[in-house]
Amino acid sequence: MRILVVTDAWEPQVNGVVRTLSRTVDECRAMGHEVEVIHPGLGFRTIPLPTYPDIKLALGARSDLEARFKAFEPEAIHIATEGTLGHVARRICMDWKLPFSTSYHTQFPEYVNARFPFIPLSAGYAFMRRFHNAGNRMMVATPTMRDELAKRGFNNITAWTRGVDTELFHPGKRHMDGESVYAGLEGPVFAYIGRVAVEKNIESFLKTDLPGTKVVVGPGPQLEELKRKYPDVVFPGGKSGVELARYFADADVMVFPSFTDTFGLVILEAMACGTPVAAYVAPGPKDIIPGSGAGAVNDDLRTACLEALTMDRARCREYAEGFSWRNCAEEFVRNLKPQPRPERKRFWRRLRRLRKRG
Repeated sequence: MRILVVTDAWEPQVNGVVRTLSRTVDECRAMGHEVEVIHPGLGFRTIPLPTYPDIKLALGARSDLEARFKAFEPEAIHIATEGTLGHVARRICMDWKLPFSTSYHTQFPEYVNARFPFIPLSAGYAFMRRFHNAGNRMMVATPTMRDELAKRGFNNITAWTRGVDTELFHPGKRHMDGESVYAGLEGPVFAYIGRVAVEKNIESFLKTDLPGTKVVVGPGPQLEELKRKYPDVVFPGGKSGVELARYFADADVMVFPSFTDTFGLVILEAMACGTPVAAYVAPGPKDIIPGSGAGAVNDDLRTACLEALTMDRARCREYAEGFSWRNCAEEFVRNLKPQPRPERKRFWRRLRRLRKRG
């Protein structure tokens, strides 16, 4: 099948959305599908997203997207994000009466409200409902998100789980070369690993009374502020590849304090390294962690952290092995809404004729 994916989030950005999309695309191609990804790095004129300069918003992209649609003639169209490219693609699909699916990766209303409290959640959800309800199917990561969004008036919701690279994120990365990346720090080590941004609720972790040392691993717009406010916390900065896997593996507990993530890919990455996870009872963690034996959730983060500290690391790894990117990609393909074959042939044939006349 020819699958067209439109996304405002793509490499070289480093976040859970990009990892999910890039691994899904790789697996789809390995399964024999032809996938084209339209993203801001294809030469569009862009501006940085306010408060998130790493994310680029493409401007004036309508004619370019139309040309790419016509050249590729997709059988299925997936719009992954609600940015400028996502909106243009949505408009084209609606104007041309093409079926398309979307995915709900981030709790955008909560993100906006965390940065701009004067913008109510209701406004954010109205924006998101308008975007996603125009599609034929919206993919969400967990049952909790499905239920919450259904209550808020979202339609055609279906599950799309996530995977983890169990080769990169592996217990064998723990104490590689006989030394921990946290060498010299008082144990136990409680580590937050991910983007350092206000919506991640990192300060809740940093204010929690815990033994040992707190570490915050990752880049982000709130990094310098937290460095100034919490001089006793260790901030190694952003990491990637094997080095990132070592920071997961060498931690005693990975702490995930966010209330705004729809899944939390780092939860699986930590578990795959054998590191238990502590989190609040929130969307994502409460779907992944309870009953796993690989972490703890609690309304009191300190209680969750201390409970996670007692978890069996081998059980963490065993649980994470149940999540694969191939399963993730297969579910993604099942959730797509391809145009019926006869209609599809007639539609693209008609467009080709119009192009020749033009």
